[in-house]
Amino acid sequence: MPVPVLDAAAWAEKLMSLPREGARSVTAFYEHRVGAICTDTRLLLVPLDDHMVHRGDAIFESLTLLEGRIVQLDAHLARMRGSAEKLELMPPCSWDELRSLIIETARAGGEAHGGIKVLLGRGEGGLGVDPADCPQSSLYIVASKGGPKPESFWQKGLTAARSGIPAKQEWIAQIKSTNYLANALMAREAREKGVSVTFSFDERCFLAEAAIANVAMVDRAGRLLMPEFRFALPGTTALLAGELAKSFMPVVLTDITEEILEQAAEILVLGTTCECVAVTHYNGKPVGDGRPGPIADRLRHLLHDALVTGGVPFLG
Repeated sequence: MPVPVLDAAAWAEKLMSLPREGARSVTAFYEHRVGAICTDTRLLLVPLDDHMVHRGDAIFESLTLLEGRIVQLDAHLARMRGSAEKLELMPPCSWDELRSLIIETARAGGEAHGGIKVLLGRGEGGLGVDPADCPQSSLYIVASKGGPKPESFWQKGLTAARSGIPAKQEWIAQIKSTNYLANALMAREAREKGVSVTFSFDERCFLAEAAIANVAMVDRAGRLLMPEFRFALPGTTALLAGELAKSFMPVVLTDITEEILEQAAEILVLGTTCECVAVTHYNGKPVGDGRPGPIADRLRHLLHDALVTGGVPFLG
């Protein structure tokens, strides 16, 4: 049977009728080429010749919408700016304008809880590899809805195992690029292992990170140990957690072997969406008494309060 050849009108009609599973949670998006916000998620499309798509030449940030506030907006923008400078990839507008666009897109989405994805790409420039082929960078801001996690999420905790996927190379680990192949493989690996998350280790066998979160532990001396951020991206939530924890316990950035991790009194996963959640079992063995510990609970509540009070309001 021959493949149909469609004109622009027929192609657009067909395209708009196709199901978009991932778009169900999207509430609004901004695209810089158009210079406007749209609430019809069927039109959330990226040109194939954007080097973001076929070369992974792009960076991104994921922000949380919590109680009508954008959490850690300026911390995320500062990290994005650092990633952009490493790649010599500047947005098609000023950073102040980008900040305003994020707030406007969240407001247009109208949801008090959810997320914001900001994607900054090299832009359209054909199907080659040279960034010089792209005259202007691309910018997408996507707002999505999602309710707050139930209390049972933190009461139950997570299970974890060692990943067979090696940590990223040091230079790329410091850039939040859209090349998340290793992270995607870790997510699949966790599902296949029957655990919530897996932890990667660097070439010297030191703890690095989970697929989309940082990892910390409480040792038997009551110290919060966090891996050196060499082979893992410094998470905005992890950095804030470390600062908050300093008010009631020693916090140490150090190399953590699996042997040290297995002796932990508590293991914590720190991230934008999970805030601070305990790992109850690692490699099939209980962590502590196999239940979320007191530091996880205390730090989680401190984090939540700090995130909400420090958030940028966008509704009303």
